[in-house]
Amino acid sequence: MLSYQAVLVLGVDIGGTKIASGQVESLGTDIRVKELLTFPTCAAAGYRASLEQLYKAVDYGLSPEVAAIGICAPGPLNPKTGTVLNPPNLPGWCNIPLAALMEDRYGLPCCVENDANAAGLAETKFGAARGYSHVLYVTLSTGIGTGIIINGHIYHGKNGAAGEGGHVSIDYRSPAICNCGVPGCIEALASGIALAGRGIVPEEMTSGQLDEVTTMLSAWLGGMISMLDPEIIVVGGGMSQIGEPLFDRLRVMTPKRSINQFASETPIVPALLASNAGVLGAASVALDLLHRALH
Repeated sequence: MLSYQAVLVLGVDIGGTKIASGQVESLGTDIRVKELLTFPTCAAAGYRASLEQLYKAVDYGLSPEVAAIGICAPGPLNPKTGTVLNPPNLPGWCNIPLAALMEDRYGLPCCVENDANAAGLAETKFGAARGYSHVLYVTLSTGIGTGIIINGHIYHGKNGAAGEGGHVSIDYRSPAICNCGVPGCIEALASGIALAGRGIVPEEMTSGQLDEVTTMLSAWLGGMISMLDPEIIVVGGGMSQIGEPLFDRLRVMTPKRSINQFASETPIVPALLASNAGVLGAASVALDLLHRALH
């Protein structure tokens, strides 16, 4: 795992409803948020209004000691170029060269990363997966997202578009059509929005409803283990707050859905960083950016 000298970066988490920014201090292998600020995104008002909110969040968060800016945002985006492509919950953000805009405005190195990827990196470096190099991070929330960490680094793929695990179908004949257009994506079947569409409230699920959801999730996670052979699976997002009733079922059922003979030895654990995952994730990619610049 990478170790960092004491350095201060600004982590910024862009969401559909709010933007959070915080100065994050790295001390060796430890990290802490020095100050956390939140601002409304004003996404419905369009690109220019929400960009001004982002500038405001950065302006308030900066100080002369900050060495870099890391931003995590909803996809689709291209982390290799720092371009936000067309996220559905940020209207008007179409092919926006965000990293370049920020570097021009603030004169600091800046990187832009998918929010699930960034959270996965933060959990690997500073959270529930510390000490592991090959990690699958899963967020079970309004949607379902994943971040794939290989050898301690985010796996981006050829075009920077890897890690969209929520859009892997487990039933190509399903009547549930995902927003991406594919039948039977796990997001279309087991996300918060999908459950709400069936009248299921995650915090109030019956044992039978929980079995239904975990059967789908375990079929999906079993496939992820067969493909990736991760050392650990970290699960975050609002649905992870169901706690041990969810995790106990996943630990029992998932290995039965994988060809990997070591699947039963793969820990499935709750995320540790919780509400700070976005800012800490953004900070983690900024720290990686600085590390690459020095090496």
